[in-house]
Amino acid sequence: MDRTTDDDRTLPPALAELARTEIDHADGEGIDFEPYDAFDPAEETTDWLRQWTGNAGVDGDAYRVFGQDGTGGLAALWSVRPGRPLTEQPVVFLGSEGERGVVAGNLSDFLWMLADGCGPWEALFHEDREPRPDAALTALAERHATTPRRPARTVVAEARAEFPTFAEDIEALCR
Repeated sequence: MDRTTDDDRTLPPALAELARTEIDHADGEGIDFEPYDAFDPAEETTDWLRQWTGNAGVDGDAYRVFGQDGTGGLAALWSVRPGRPLTEQPVVFLGSEGERGVVAGNLSDFLWMLADGCGPWEALFHEDREPRPDAALTALAERHATTPRRPARTVVAEARAEFPTFAEDIEALCR
């Protein structure tokens, strides 16, 4: 099941395989990302977003959290495109210290970003990072991606251009 529903918590096949794939942190030179083997439950996502924003009136219905970095920052599919499959929703990162941003326009682009050696945290903080292609993540992207392969820098730039107010919109929710 790939369609976005009111509470679709089924991992797309690419994320299920990603959860079984080792991601090399390379002593801080690799990717700082730990994929989950299931989406966080809806209640947990809402509780976390309320704590993160300090706003008891928000809910996490638009987010499907599927992984984290070493500090506890979360990567999620952001269901902002009504009626479109989860795989076509953008990937966002909400860091443990208030960092936030759109890092990929869809799951396929996120896979290419990982294949280029860039995780969601690195996408926000190391835009000028040299590519570090990863063979296992490249093979995973080749099996699941539906978009053309592009460098991580391009993926991130395209996503930011499509959703230029994401960070400000999240900031507006904060109390």
